[in-house]
Amino acid sequence: MSDTPFGFGLPPEEPENGDEGKKKDTPGGGQGSGGPANPFGFGPLGPGGPGGDNPFAAMFGSMNPNDLGAAFQQLGQMLSYEGGPVNWDMAKDIARQTVSQGTADGTKDASVGPAERTAVEEAVRLADLWLDDATSLPSGSGSAVAWSRAEWVEATLPAWKELVDPVAERVGLAMGDVLPEEMQAMAGPLIGMMRSMGGAMFGQQIGQAVGVLAGEVVGSTDIGLPLGPAGKAALLPVNVEAFGKDLSVPMEEVRLYLALREAAHQRLFAHVPWLRSHLFGAVEGYARGIKVDTSKLEDVVGQFDPQNPEQLQEALQQGMFQPEDTAEQKAALARLETALALVEGWVDAVVHAAAKPRLSSADALRETLRRRRATGGPAEQTFATLIGLELRPRRLRDASRLWASLTDARGVDGRDGLWAHPDMLPTASDLDDPDGFVHREQLDFSELDKMLGEAAGSGAAGKPDLSKGDSAGDSKADGASDDGKDDDGK
Repeated sequence: MSDTPFGFGLPPEEPENGDEGKKKDTPGGGQGSGGPANPFGFGPLGPGGPGGDNPFAAMFGSMNPNDLGAAFQQLGQMLSYEGGPVNWDMAKDIARQTVSQGTADGTKDASVGPAERTAVEEAVRLADLWLDDATSLPSGSGSAVAWSRAEWVEATLPAWKELVDPVAERVGLAMGDVLPEEMQAMAGPLIGMMRSMGGAMFGQQIGQAVGVLAGEVVGSTDIGLPLGPAGKAALLPVNVEAFGKDLSVPMEEVRLYLALREAAHQRLFAHVPWLRSHLFGAVEGYARGIKVDTSKLEDVVGQFDPQNPEQLQEALQQGMFQPEDTAEQKAALARLETALALVEGWVDAVVHAAAKPRLSSADALRETLRRRRATGGPAEQTFATLIGLELRPRRLRDASRLWASLTDARGVDGRDGLWAHPDMLPTASDLDDPDGFVHREQLDFSELDKMLGEAAGSGAAGKPDLSKGDSAGDSKADGASDDGKDDDGK
């Protein structure tokens, strides 16, 4: 994850053969003139810069034509953007460039070959067969696909747009609201410029975050949300291999276990029609309670210099997102964390039930994935960066334990039946006491069955001739039985 959360410098281009050392020689640092620490590649202005008191020499003296063109192209994108709160064209470009650089361990993205596609398809097919015994939900994988990191970026950007726009919109509105009302009409062009730059900065950061995430995720549902197209179970072979490289587990088992998780997610999202909107609605509900620190923004606006857009970057980087300390916001956070935990916990429990009897490495792989989330994996980092939300990984274990208890108490059908309606799912407090929830819910369902039976009986009692006779007969029979007599009263 970038150390400059709202930076907007283009990542350095991947060096060609023989050019590895060129960027290191660039004045200003080893990242070259396009790195996040130097957004436009401009050297420091003023006496301390390489051009002395000449700002143009300071600005252009150390830049080669390619860097200069890239800087002006990015500046043009920032100032000309007139779309929504996020410049998604820029986000896509930055994400693709970030992917092309490879990950920190040197792993590069690559096109997926036929053998890898076949391996993924076979793993998902076998995973679906195993899951048939572990859940009552039928397969939700209409197809199995193997993606490169770049293909993952392309496929998931629509979902990121849905997740991030609500928070970005609040920042965009705040940029205009901080000015006094009488000044807003006069400062229209300035506000428009600031919003365009804000959209570009969000696009830059989202692009970097999604690009980094593309180097870590192993499928389309790693963060508990359906980021890819519906019905497509997807794995990223290059990331699957990197994930299993140091686990001392055969790669076939690693791939199959991850395919089980992906296929389980697909079943849940395919056959619980309200779940996707419920999760995304919970994210939006939380985002509505995010407030922008307007005091910081006022300082920036009061001193805003269009030639120094780094002011906005620095202000946003210092942390302008603050959840409102209200009961509503706390409830929204609890709903979101609980919803994500229930999804991940159900998948964890179901996959373990399917894999445990068949894979000797099931326990080790399960624990590895749990620790990956608990130590601040891609989900936590990306959510914290993009929407100001930090997930609580401890909820995953609580939810998994609850689903396992439900399986023991009610069986697979009874457990999965809770997904019929969001009101039937456990709450945040239920995750603290899963055994209590299981016991209480059993009583509640018994009472519900009794109430439904009584309602059906009262409905039948509304029929004058038949129900009276039946009711009297039932009463008489019950009485006879209690007295030890037969139906004739003898």
